[in-house]
Amino acid sequence: MGMTMTQKILAAHAGLDRVKAGQLIEAKLDVVMGNDITVALAQPVLAKMGATRVFDKEKVVVVLDHFTPNKDITSAMQSKTCRDFARAQGLTHFYDVGRMGVEHALLPEQGIVAPGEAIIGGDSHTCTYGALGAFSTGVGSTDLAVGMATGENWFKVPEAIRFELTGKPGKWVCGKDVMLTIIGKIGVDGALYKSMEFAGPGVAELSMDDRFTICNMAIEAGAKNGIFPVDERTRAYLAEHCAKPYTVYQPDEDAEYEQVIQIDLSAIRPMVAFPHLPSNVRTIDQVGQVPLDQVYIGSCTNGRLEDMAMAASILKGRKVAPFTRTIVIPATQEIYLQCEEKGYLRTFIEAGCAVSTPTCGACLGGHMGILAEGERCLSTTNRNFVGRMGHVKSEVYLTSPAVAAASAVAGRIVDPDEIMGGND
Repeated sequence: MGMTMTQKILAAHAGLDRVKAGQLIEAKLDVVMGNDITVALAQPVLAKMGATRVFDKEKVVVVLDHFTPNKDITSAMQSKTCRDFARAQGLTHFYDVGRMGVEHALLPEQGIVAPGEAIIGGDSHTCTYGALGAFSTGVGSTDLAVGMATGENWFKVPEAIRFELTGKPGKWVCGKDVMLTIIGKIGVDGALYKSMEFAGPGVAELSMDDRFTICNMAIEAGAKNGIFPVDERTRAYLAEHCAKPYTVYQPDEDAEYEQVIQIDLSAIRPMVAFPHLPSNVRTIDQVGQVPLDQVYIGSCTNGRLEDMAMAASILKGRKVAPFTRTIVIPATQEIYLQCEEKGYLRTFIEAGCAVSTPTCGACLGGHMGILAEGERCLSTTNRNFVGRMGHVKSEVYLTSPAVAAASAVAGRIVDPDEIMGGND
C-alpha cells in the first residue's frame, strides 16, 4: 500500500523510505514553537536534561500571546522567564507585545512554516499549519523541551481519515461551518490520534483562511493533525508570505485510509455549536431564541483578515445590541493594520465594539472577555467546554464571524440574512 501525505512527511523526517500506521519513529523537526505558558513550563525540563542551548536558534520560535499584554504578576513573571530565555538563546523568532500575534495566525503570516515540514508546538492548535501541507501537531511541555534541545521528537504514525470535499460553500458559509459540520458528524473523538486529510474538488473552493480554520479545529475531533494538499491557492499564499524552500507531498493513489467521508460543501448551512462540546452542533435554522450577553470575534480560529472583513460587512452602519457587549480582536499586528487601512476598525468601533491588540486572552478564559456566572457568549473560538471562557456556570456557543456579527446586532443568535435582509 502507498502512503498518505502525513505518512510521507514523517517518513522523510525519520530518514525512512516508508512508514505505516502505528509505527513508532523518531523524526527531525523543522520548527519548534512555544508560547508564554508552555515555554515557561518547559524551562525546568530543559534544566533537568542539562540542556543549555536550543538545537537551532532559527528553528525555535517563542510567541507571547496567551496572557499578554500581561494581566497580573503571575503572567508577567511567566513572560519574563520566556523573554530571558529568548534573549539568552539569541532566538531569531521571538514575538513579544507590539510585534506578536496569536501564534497560529502569526507563524504562517511570517513565513516561518512551509509545506512538507514537521512542526511541533506547545499548544494543541498547532495543527493549524496543515493548511499549508505540513505535518504539525501540538505537544506537552516535556516533548516541547526535548524538541527545543534535540530538534527531534518521537511519534506514532497516525492512521488517516480522508475527507472528500465536493461542491461550493453557499452564502455566509466559511471554514468554521465546514469544520463544525464535520465534528458534528464524527464527534469530538471521531478522529482520535488520526490524520484528517482533506481532498477532492471542493478544496479549490476554500480560501486559505478557510483551510487554516479547518486544520486549527482538527484537534477538536481528537485528531493528531489535519492537512490539505498544496494547490495553486497555497502556492499563491506562499509566494506572498514565505521565502523558504519547501517540498510538496501528495498522497499515493493507493494510500490506505481508515475511512473516506464525503462532504458536500454546498449542503452546509451556517452552524452553531451549543454548550459544552464542539460536536453539539445545530444549523442556524435549528437554533431558536438564544439571547446573548457577549459576542467575541477573534482567536487563532477566526481572527484573520477574511474573518474581520466578514464581520465588518455586517456591522457597517449598524449598532450592536445595548446589552450584548462585543469584543473584536484581530489575530496579528499586520491584520490589525490591514483592518485599519480597510476601515474595518472604524466600522467596529462605530458599531459599539471593543477592539483590542492581538491576544489569546478571552479564548481560554484568561483575560479580555471573562464571563460571569450565568452569562452566555457567542464566540468564533474553537472550544466551548465547561468554564472555557470564565465561570463554570457560563455558556459558550461557537460559530462563524458572520453569525457572530449578525447576532451581536440582534442581541441573540440569528441568521446573517435576518440582519442583512438577504443582501450581501
